[in-house]
Amino acid sequence: MRTNIAEPRRRMAVACVAAAAFVAVAASACGTSTAPTPATPATPQMTVAADAAKVDFASADSATITPGVQTYTGDAQCTTNYVFVDKSGNVYLGQAAHCSGTGKDTETNGCQNNSLPIGTAVTFNKGGNPITGVGTQLGAGTLVYNSWLTMHQKGETDQNTCSFNDLALIKVNPDDVGKVNPSIPFWGGPTGINTDGTTPDAKIYSYGSSSLKFGFKKLSKQHGVSKADQPADNGWSHIVEMRFPGIPGDSGSAYLDAQGRALGVLSTIGLALPPLNNIGDISHELQYARANSGIDGLQLVLGTAPFKGE
Repeated sequence: MRTNIAEPRRRMAVACVAAAAFVAVAASACGTSTAPTPATPATPQMTVAADAAKVDFASADSATITPGVQTYTGDAQCTTNYVFVDKSGNVYLGQAAHCSGTGKDTETNGCQNNSLPIGTAVTFNKGGNPITGVGTQLGAGTLVYNSWLTMHQKGETDQNTCSFNDLALIKVNPDDVGKVNPSIPFWGGPTGINTDGTTPDAKIYSYGSSSLKFGFKKLSKQHGVSKADQPADNGWSHIVEMRFPGIPGDSGSAYLDAQGRALGVLSTIGLALPPLNNIGDISHELQYARANSGIDGLQLVLGTAPFKGE
């Protein structure tokens, strides 16, 4: 059982906080999802950072727009994951596709559920919380790719892809590109892209900026372990158990493996004790975006800060 966790939407934030023991907040709205039908996995075709030299990124110490900052899309708050560039040197930040979803939070199948349109404005923020609102705006961008919308257009039928392909790209406004750095807060990296999946009890690292955490960085810095990958998922999804599980508002967060490689994007929470998170596999999601987004030469950018783990 799992639910998308793009929340908190601002209209629901007070109710969320009233329930905000983290497990209770995350699990209270969980819905049931049908297990996906096995399919033949695609072979990931990955490239990283070859065109990043075209971009004058800020240093890791001075940047204000990085993986892990809050986004506001419509009335939903999420967390960014990785920085991407294209062949022309345009810069993108990733978030979960369901962060712009227009349905219920329990709707997790991207082939059956809709999203706000391409061209929707997105802001990058810090300090947003249910009491003070959206906090301080750091910059802005435009939704230019959403896997849910793309799967609708393609008539996608593969159940693993429909269930776990949960990536959107926000094109950073040119005036804000100089504020961007690709390093994951606290942990550093990513050092590459994981195309091997996970093994039980391997260390996992993340950073989530849910507004329900009220800016407590110790709650944003997340680490834990992976669980056994499910063979039926064909590499599209991974299950992780974090010390502080991802909660509403952490959706879209980057997850790194024990080597600091980009592993996935926070998508859902399962109804279990202890709470488990489902993350979409970034190598599969990026391959799909490269094939279908129309963005020429889309690549994930490596962090400039070294990965340090625990």
